[in-house]
Amino acid sequence: MPKSRPHLLLLAAALGGAVSAKEARPPYLGAIVADAQTGQVLFEDKADVVTPPASMTKLMTFAVLHDQLASGALTLETPVTVTAEDSKIGGTQVWLKQGETFPVEELIYAMMIQSANDAAHALARTAAGSATAFVELMNTKARALGLAHTTFRTPHGLPPASRRTAEGDLTTPRDYAILSRYLLRETDVTKYTAVSSRPFGTKRPNGPVKMTNHNHLLGKVAGVNGLKTGFTNGAGYCLAASTERGGRGLVVVVMGSPDSKTRDLKVIELLERGFASRPPALPAVKTETPAPPAAEPAVLPTVRTDKTPAATSTPAGENSTAKDPVFIFRVNPPAKKP
Repeated sequence: MPKSRPHLLLLAAALGGAVSAKEARPPYLGAIVADAQTGQVLFEDKADVVTPPASMTKLMTFAVLHDQLASGALTLETPVTVTAEDSKIGGTQVWLKQGETFPVEELIYAMMIQSANDAAHALARTAAGSATAFVELMNTKARALGLAHTTFRTPHGLPPASRRTAEGDLTTPRDYAILSRYLLRETDVTKYTAVSSRPFGTKRPNGPVKMTNHNHLLGKVAGVNGLKTGFTNGAGYCLAASTERGGRGLVVVVMGSPDSKTRDLKVIELLERGFASRPPALPAVKTETPAPPAAEPAVLPTVRTDKTPAATSTPAGENSTAKDPVFIFRVNPPAKKP
């Protein structure tokens, strides 16, 4: 095993320490690391496992809301009046009360920072007339983005009343990497997901709710600016993380971890190894003569962290359905023979 980096050890302590050895369990059900700009897959392990996304569902809720805002059907100032149905959603919330009114943007902050299920339901109902109609838009968007193994049944990610996994929201790490890249490229999602804390309802009679982002990597790992955590008993602990450093961006999706510490430490490890495998972006060089026509971009050599031969197949791209693991880097390189 390679030696641990000192700053990762310090961060592990800050997050509460490593998981006990006697509780050793698989660190996830599935994981993937992708270049945020190109979509090239740098690492995948069971990236096509179908499992609940829990509150990561709210990333697709945001994607559909962004479409509504872009079309003019909604504005950030559109008032949303809370109904009894919104106020009874349960789970993580900002405790909306029937009759309260908030602008769309304040509820978006609540949905993305606090992971408020009541805010997600109120937004969905307002945007499409009903949560059911909004979920249809979510599934239409999923098909348009090529999310081949994704089905949404809620705008918030709570499990169905039956507690049957097959009847709830379902996706894969690969599909959520595609969705994450889309949001980073086409929306202002990090305006909300990069916020560590914020008050909600500053004009409420009893004072605001102090919202704290559930993404523990914000402010602790360089460049992390999102995107969304998730947890239910059926889904385990999930995280779609986005990070930008030196002009390069990575997306890491980990689903089905046994606890938040294991999830966070695994995401940190995958981020560090991912950036180690990618050379920094070169700064633009200004010249006084007109630049020649753009040529095809050069293919950067693959940087590997072990000495195994490179795979003969091309790494899976954004819409790949490859089942074999892709290793631009390996999490556990083989030990050297004496």
